Amino acid sequence: MPVNAIVGQSGGPTAAINATLAGVFTELKKAGIDTVYGTVNGIEGILKNKIVILDEILTTDEKIQALQTTPASFLGSCRYKLPKDFSDPSVYEQIFSFLKAHDIRYFFYIGGNDSMDTVAKLSEYARQKNYDIYVIGVPKTIDNDLAITDHTPGFGSAAKYIATSVKEIARDSDVYDLKSVTIVEIMGRHAGWLTAASALARCEDSIAPHLIYLPEIPFSYERFVADVKRVQEDHSNVIVCVSEGIKEENGTFVCESASSGLTDVFGHKCLSGTAKVLENYVRSTLGCKARGIELNVLQRAAGHLLSKTDIEESCAFGQEAVKAALRGETGKMIIGTRTASSSYKLTFSSTDIQNAANAEKTVPLEFISPERNDVTGAFIAYATPLIQGEIFPPYENGLPVHLVLKQV
Repeated sequence: MPVNAIVGQSGGPTAAINATLAGVFTELKKAGIDTVYGTVNGIEGILKNKIVILDEILTTDEKIQALQTTPASFLGSCRYKLPKDFSDPSVYEQIFSFLKAHDIRYFFYIGGNDSMDTVAKLSEYARQKNYDIYVIGVPKTIDNDLAITDHTPGFGSAAKYIATSVKEIARDSDVYDLKSVTIVEIMGRHAGWLTAASALARCEDSIAPHLIYLPEIPFSYERFVADVKRVQEDHSNVIVCVSEGIKEENGTFVCESASSGLTDVFGHKCLSGTAKVLENYVRSTLGCKARGIELNVLQRAAGHLLSKTDIEESCAFGQEAVKAALRGETGKMIIGTRTASSSYKLTFSSTDIQNAANAEKTVPLEFISPERNDVTGAFIAYATPLIQGEIFPPYENGLPVHLVLKQV
């Protein structure tokens, strides 16, 4: 009997998620697994019989290397939510019938919070039905909000892009001798890790951003204006970084006045427009030039500005997932732990998937300044190692080359 494996990607893409896919694939082939399948668009690919054979695609070292530096999900993604209980097992039986038909012994799912929920349900169903399969979750998310692990693959590259962009925005705003406020909206619904990363832009030639507001702290319009006025006493051009999910004391998102009110399949509100709301508020209350900038998907698709540390760790997360499965582990998620030493080092282990599924890690108070409008040195020390080093994709005719899957 052949021993095969399958891997899928789910949730929001990152600039490093394909490095994890490369890590899973190379470690599986190193272990002698017969065929490595890829499910197109996550778990939906299995339900719709849309799969590819990665052995037939990743045929050279050059293609594997190109995969590592290609942003977004090579296999495509989904936001499909499995039934919450097994009272109607039809979906689960369809999935496991597919896995048995293809002699699949190992299942790897690369994703964030909601994806780990899928891992938890599949591994539990397999346990109850005595299916001989090992299910492992491999973390990814630019939001860095997965519990247990020190940080998530994808965060370092997104943080590097955000800090670089904020530094460049500051250069642009400084060319005019007039008072202005630039609000940079950064992804983050309930966790402000990405927005906090904007502080990494500060260096000898730049002190921006001047103010940072995270969703962990209730937002006050009055305090915001007072902060801006105070900063403008010394700096005409104020750079403010805000999370898309900042909300007032009563729980109302700042962006709700500009958003559609739509929700996704997991019930999350579709957030957008925070920077525009604050831009208009600054213009009406302070009467100065104001501009809102929404980084949007750019912060998760910047394959031209990768963190070498992030790419190497993302690949290692995938390799460690395979090692765990081959040891007989299932229903687990791979985690990274920072060693207590003067130099940065990450070690790998696994945790029960129930510890990570549907859990959200927010920015701790020790990383937020007492004034609640900035981050502390402790956060800078935490995040700085994650953006170190550069790794570049191959270029052709002046543009990066991406490895793209032909749709099946």
